[in-house]
Amino acid sequence: MRQERVHVIAGNAFAASDAQGDMEVDPRAPVGLFSFDTRFLSRWVLTVDGQRLDALSRDDISHFETQFFLVPGTASHYVDADVSVIRYRSIDESFNERITLLNHSTGPAEFVVRMDIGADFADTSEIRSPRPRRTTATAFPDEGVLRLRYERDRFCREAAVSTTAPGHVDQGGITYRITVPPNGRWVTDLHVNMIARGEGGRDVRAGLETHRQRVDHDMRHDLRDWLDRAPRLVAERDILMDVYEGALTDLAALRYTPLSYPAPVPVGGLPWAMALYGRDAMITCLQTLPFTPELAPATLRLLALVQGGRLDDYHDEEPGKILGELRYGESAGFGEEPTALYYGAADTTPLFIVLLDEYERWSGDAALVRELQHPARMALDWIDAYGNLTGDGYLRYQRRSRNGLVNQTWKNSPDAIVHRDGREPALPRATCELQGYAYDAKLRGARLAREFWGDPAYAHRLEREAAALKERFNRDFWLPRRGYYALALEPDGIPVETLTSNIGHLLWSGIVEEERSAQVAEHLLGPEMFTGWGVRTLAEGQLPYNPVGAHVGAVWPSDNSLIAAGLRRYHHDDEAARVAAGVLAVAELLGGPVPEVIAGYPREITRYPVQLPMAGRPQSWASGALLMLLGTILGLRPCGEELLVTPAVPQGFGRLELLDVPGRWGHADAYGRDRSAPADGRRPRLR
Repeated sequence: MRQERVHVIAGNAFAASDAQGDMEVDPRAPVGLFSFDTRFLSRWVLTVDGQRLDALSRDDISHFETQFFLVPGTASHYVDADVSVIRYRSIDESFNERITLLNHSTGPAEFVVRMDIGADFADTSEIRSPRPRRTTATAFPDEGVLRLRYERDRFCREAAVSTTAPGHVDQGGITYRITVPPNGRWVTDLHVNMIARGEGGRDVRAGLETHRQRVDHDMRHDLRDWLDRAPRLVAERDILMDVYEGALTDLAALRYTPLSYPAPVPVGGLPWAMALYGRDAMITCLQTLPFTPELAPATLRLLALVQGGRLDDYHDEEPGKILGELRYGESAGFGEEPTALYYGAADTTPLFIVLLDEYERWSGDAALVRELQHPARMALDWIDAYGNLTGDGYLRYQRRSRNGLVNQTWKNSPDAIVHRDGREPALPRATCELQGYAYDAKLRGARLAREFWGDPAYAHRLEREAAALKERFNRDFWLPRRGYYALALEPDGIPVETLTSNIGHLLWSGIVEEERSAQVAEHLLGPEMFTGWGVRTLAEGQLPYNPVGAHVGAVWPSDNSLIAAGLRRYHHDDEAARVAAGVLAVAELLGGPVPEVIAGYPREITRYPVQLPMAGRPQSWASGALLMLLGTILGLRPCGEELLVTPAVPQGFGRLELLDVPGRWGHADAYGRDRSAPADGRRPRLR
């Protein structure tokens, strides 16, 4: 049976334990205390009189704090425990656990409380099989401190564990021999400083006070402020408001401040992607512009700062290319993996232009568009200078790094891009959605050039290139016999005729000919693609189809959020509403963070969304998808200094109100009803 995992998260620092609060190495999942791609604690096990504890209950207070209510041994309905334990833990840039032992007997009682502590300093890239490392554990009994350390050349990581109660500190943990008065309590704080690059000499006790202040005031205030700044949703279905607030809270949890950069940006998500992924971050920003627009400028600036500037095969870097992944772990630092700055993504570069333009449309922030003119023009140049690998005008990818990704799109698993009969297409591959992104980027770049950069000739050139790409694409990718667009073209132009969700991204980008959109929508909502929970990544009935395969049959909320937006762009409102209703039902039924992916089984068979073991929760673009779907069914769209609202609310949703939507108009209120609810004729109100 799969073990429940309990997490506390603050940006890219997180602790993952079992239901009792203990952390022990598990090759199936990242368990322990992590920060900046390193595991600082791999063992954190509490015992009382040599017994492990059993969970009675848990209070998940917020994303960065939780508490466990426990008893030693096995809990029983028939025997009242005479002792219980509360483990309260919190995390920010450091980690704290307060242990409270309660004596429920009428006399004093003696206990031996032990915390076993260890650290393997594993890189997150090797969690399934950590390499052996020479680590040191140094006890300072007089100070109540245990220092765990790993050093390799200039790479140094250290966990400094301190205790507030007197205890015996040894190299394997801390032991307390205590006497607790009748109906009394004993308390200690265990504080863990996570130190990078050998920053020694820090007063770890002072660190505890700083941590308490930050958690008690700064982080709670920041979360309240984050929620207060977002629009307020009022819905007849109360659970929809819970889903909305949960998505906002998850996004708050998944913000981190990179080293040497001052502003928070979204990480990918728990547990495997607690780092900056250019694609995930930009799509999250696009999804959340009507709700949390402050994510976008920091993300754009950071990606511009680390934009590719040279030809580097090992990192798949090229001038103008936008980053795929940024890691700080040992493997990245020593070049054993190319992830310190990895550019193996063909879609991030056009998406950079899409996000920059869309952010200006919502915010009116012309200054940022002018500030980022040079990186934006470099990105547009990259599409044709380096992305056009075969000279046929299509954006393609082929890895140059021996450790790089074979498929460099959002469907980046090795088996994701495949023919209907299971054959692998030749490289370099031109997937269809890449052409849509490139088309969209050129049109948006033209607007930016004309309106903000004072370069109408460049704008005209980009518009000509976009029109030529659209014409060429609709000629070469369209499969008239099948009535949809090919997944990809091989280098010799042979189409990969697999039916996939990628065609929904084509609607989102606007590259689809108007008269063909109905056929595309029909395929997306047909029984081979639509499960009732959402659109599958790959249609049933083809040889590669696997309902539990991440990119060959499963359902991704992030994917579906773009599909629904694309359907609305081409006025297929009923179809968009069905997609949105399916994904939102997943969130309502599962509770908590929506998984990044669920199985592609038909809803009439499962009746309940089937989660996949490898699915991360929370994930930034999965949580962002819920917000984008709400914006899509309300039909939110910036138009100059006004917010347009054209609702297409799914059946059974009743009335929706989204109050204080931020934008260049100030704040506006949006209203929508499903067709079964009586119309009230109310229009969006600007404030």
